[in-house]
Amino acid sequence: MDSTSETEQPWLDQSPLQQAIAGSQMLFVAFGALVLMPLITGLDPNVAMFTAGIGTLLFQLVTKRMVPIFLASSFAFIAPIMYGVQTWGIAATMSGLMVAGVMYMVMAGFVRIRGSEFIHRLLPPVVVGPVIMVIGLGLAPLAVNMAIGKTGDGSTELMAQNTALMISIPALLTTLLMSTVGKGIFKLVPILSGVLVGYGLAVVFGQVDFSIIAAASWFSVPNFVAPELHWGAILFMIPVAIAPAVEHVGDILAIGSVTKKDYLQKPGLHRTLFGDGLATTAAACFGGPPNTTYSEVTGAVMLTKNFNPKVMTWAAGFAICLAFIGKFGAVLQTVPPVVMGGIMILLFGTIASVGLNTLIRHQVDLSNARNLCIVSIVLVFGIGGMAFGIGSFSLQGVSLCGLVAIGLNLALPRR
Repeated sequence: MDSTSETEQPWLDQSPLQQAIAGSQMLFVAFGALVLMPLITGLDPNVAMFTAGIGTLLFQLVTKRMVPIFLASSFAFIAPIMYGVQTWGIAATMSGLMVAGVMYMVMAGFVRIRGSEFIHRLLPPVVVGPVIMVIGLGLAPLAVNMAIGKTGDGSTELMAQNTALMISIPALLTTLLMSTVGKGIFKLVPILSGVLVGYGLAVVFGQVDFSIIAAASWFSVPNFVAPELHWGAILFMIPVAIAPAVEHVGDILAIGSVTKKDYLQKPGLHRTLFGDGLATTAAACFGGPPNTTYSEVTGAVMLTKNFNPKVMTWAAGFAICLAFIGKFGAVLQTVPPVVMGGIMILLFGTIASVGLNTLIRHQVDLSNARNLCIVSIVLVFGIGGMAFGIGSFSLQGVSLCGLVAIGLNLALPRR
């Protein structure tokens, strides 16, 4: 698979300036999704920028800078983080996310010992597909409530519904159009485009408070949060690592198909998975969201034909620098929730569709009673809000669904 000659790789002769320009473009592509996730969950977007940069550098260190990939905020953790922050606080939630990253590293160890087929046997499509669907569908009420001008739980009205819809729907349509008919670089930044249109309309309707920007300093240290050990948060977060771990394998295969290299063999899936886990654990140490490989950046790599991993080093460096610009973070904090709500309607629906496509692509036979039972129970548990708790500890959502799916897959007879 790795048959590209050096004469067919013009990016090898790039100057540092050319690499820096390409790196800034990669960060631009990742930017919309990178900051949207912390804005939704209540985390600091400047911290997310910092931890995305640190995480990418750690990933490059572990993988010997062989893979042109950028790591940033993972949407699979949105619902668990929101529940964790509401239940235990940010610091305790970060301890759970740290251990979720450790789970990646443990899985990497098993992959190194038993081969990459280990993950596929433990987490077949019939397990992963419905869990990913739950991630998207479980967040659907949050997106709709925010799009119509309410808080995520629908308890408080933040803006008149008519005004909210005149902001959120254009933001949604812009994201939709950029995703489907956009050309070149514009097709790779649908979220950022939607945010810009929605933000512009929010300014027109007088829904943006610029005093936050005026009060912010140009240089400031991000609001880092140190983790605090909390076993309830840890046990809740561990199963959440299941779906992103499998998603990681798909992303590595995707970038490999673009660059014509087999990254599962060199540097090896165990290294890429370990690097992803280390990046997630490091992010939690600073109060940032978990990291994952970004398919938007993979698309940009395919578009530009620039396969140089050094470009991602520059992107990571720019992300770290931006994190210390106080006014930049203040601008992000002025984005009204209604803008994010419109975009999330498409985003969360897309996540659910990825889960459905996982079942279709791998031809999971739902006429088979065993497969039908696994998928049905996971979907109803996840969307219906099933929860099991002992004292202050509660298991629900993606965490519960992941464990139930694995348990059913192991327990139910195959014939």
